[in-house]
Amino acid sequence: MPNTPAADGFRMPPEWAPHDRTWMAWPGPNPTFGEEGGETLAEARRAWAAVARAVRRFEPVTVVAGTGRAGGARELLGPGIDVVERPLDDAWMRDIGPTFLTGGGRLAAVDWVFNGWGAQGWARWENDALIGAHVAHLAGARTYTTPLVNEGGGIHVDGEGTVLLTETVQLDPDRNPGWTRAEAEAEIHAQLGTERAIWLPRGLTADYGQFGTRGHIDIVAAFAGPGVVVVHTQPDPGHPDHEVSREAAEILGAATDARGRRIEVVELPAPTAGHDADGQPADYSYVNHYLCNGGVVLCGFDDPMDERNAEIFRRLFPERRVTLVDARTIFAAGGGIHCITQQQPTV
Repeated sequence: MPNTPAADGFRMPPEWAPHDRTWMAWPGPNPTFGEEGGETLAEARRAWAAVARAVRRFEPVTVVAGTGRAGGARELLGPGIDVVERPLDDAWMRDIGPTFLTGGGRLAAVDWVFNGWGAQGWARWENDALIGAHVAHLAGARTYTTPLVNEGGGIHVDGEGTVLLTETVQLDPDRNPGWTRAEAEAEIHAQLGTERAIWLPRGLTADYGQFGTRGHIDIVAAFAGPGVVVVHTQPDPGHPDHEVSREAAEILGAATDARGRRIEVVELPAPTAGHDADGQPADYSYVNHYLCNGGVVLCGFDDPMDERNAEIFRRLFPERRVTLVDARTIFAAGGGIHCITQQQPTV
């Protein structure tokens, strides 16, 4: 039997632990962003660059660009951001990259199986399936493989033994056919060094649309400290996420973590703009933030709720500077700021 990270003394630290750097991937032509030279791809690159520059104020950033695209990436990203080239299909580093672990003064990484968010018809993943191993190697991490199909956006940990999951991701028959809940949970614990899982039944409604992930946890709920979870809240009873978010808050509020603490739920009210530019229900969510050294990079939607949520994060993280970055272009492609970033923790 091969050793697991947990058996070897590794665990995934919480996102608020110190980072050595942030990893991102650069948008290229594909079904999500359209063709080279098109406005959709140009908009995506500007949005990704804005996030990279916001994070760079707090810590080093390395962007993986597709073959032959490093020059264009450097031009838009500006000075002080490292760029490396590897073959790429898409640009969601949270999902295609490795999950970094620490233990005993060493860095390790889990290289999950990636299959295009459950082998979705539009997705391409021949290159992205290899990015986790590439990034782990570049970071000098000991790499562990697993048979579990999973993405970084499908997990959130407190660093003290607890992990948040959704049933429609790890138990998706197009990701892990035949896996039971107990088997998936045991494999997650073996890879992350966790011991208690809190399962939510589903993600936000729009995340089951064309470019969705089918229920990633990181737009629904996230740990903001030991025993504290921020949860997306949709106050509009006519919005399909009203019931989804109510159910999530109820489950989390009744749960205890691995240390036996009752979970404190902090509600993050959704933007007043509950629909996207096409009039469809949106999954705009302030939960999908990114913590970096001394900072919080928060999704903005040019909405009155932006500042209200920024104030909640200032209270949660008084020692960090909160930066709002417009995330509407990123959400239109299927994710948010957390989805395009991946932390490499300090050993």
